[in-house]
Amino acid sequence: MKILKHIAILVLSISLFSCSSDDNTSTQIPIDEITGLQKIQEISNDNHTIELYSQSGILLQGYNHITLRIKDKKTNSYIQDAKINWTPLMHMVTMKHSCPKSEVMKTSGKQTLYEGNIIFQMAQNDTEYWDLTITYTVNTFSYTAADTIKVLVSAKKTVSTFTGTDGIRYLVAYVAPQNPKVATNAISVGVYKMQDMITFPVVNNFKIKMDPRMPSMGNHGSPNNTDLTQSTTDGFYNGKLSLTMTGYWKINLQLLNASDNVLKGEPVTTENPASSLFLEIEF
Repeated sequence: MKILKHIAILVLSISLFSCSSDDNTSTQIPIDEITGLQKIQEISNDNHTIELYSQSGILLQGYNHITLRIKDKKTNSYIQDAKINWTPLMHMVTMKHSCPKSEVMKTSGKQTLYEGNIIFQMAQNDTEYWDLTITYTVNTFSYTAADTIKVLVSAKKTVSTFTGTDGIRYLVAYVAPQNPKVATNAISVGVYKMQDMITFPVVNNFKIKMDPRMPSMGNHGSPNNTDLTQSTTDGFYNGKLSLTMTGYWKINLQLLNASDNVLKGEPVTTENPASSLFLEIEF
């Protein structure tokens, strides 16, 4: 009887250990970190495949928030610790130029994802195209991967480039809201200057006056808008955009420097129905 009792205890122990081991294994299944994202494309070299993602799965003229991850071709696993830089380049018939871009940072709360913003001031066409070069370091080894990318035309004007009254070339881009509502929306706009053909730094300490209008509805405006001032956290210019109904809105803007001098744009009046500096939304 004692032998049978010991055997029963041994079988029970093995059974419990087996269940415990199975439970531990199941909790180690990696979480799908790209839920809600769609793949744009892949860029590869001999060692890695870099996957580009966004919510829409495409790149558009204007502001783009891009997520990426790097897959090791040998181990079939994703890199969790990399330092990444990127350079978008537009190949025109007579010249090459880049565009505003943010740093690439590790996505908060994710193990394998990195993210950043690129603002394409123009779309591709039959003779001109964009490519993206990604340089990165993994375990002190440096790598480069590059390929052409598709940048499609935006249906509405979401980016404006111009020369200000100070002679400097500027770029103003619509950032948010990406899903506007009939309400008072938080609006964000990026402001950059062309330092050279490759470098487009953020412009600091400017102001943006805003006057949204509906041209198809008598050019009426909306109440309770707040002009845009720069955030100290992300560098974007933030304000409040009041949208009283669905449809097409022209967001008339005036860009002012730190001395309150108007660099571009005019106030909307009866005689002047729109500013020369504007962005568009329709919802």
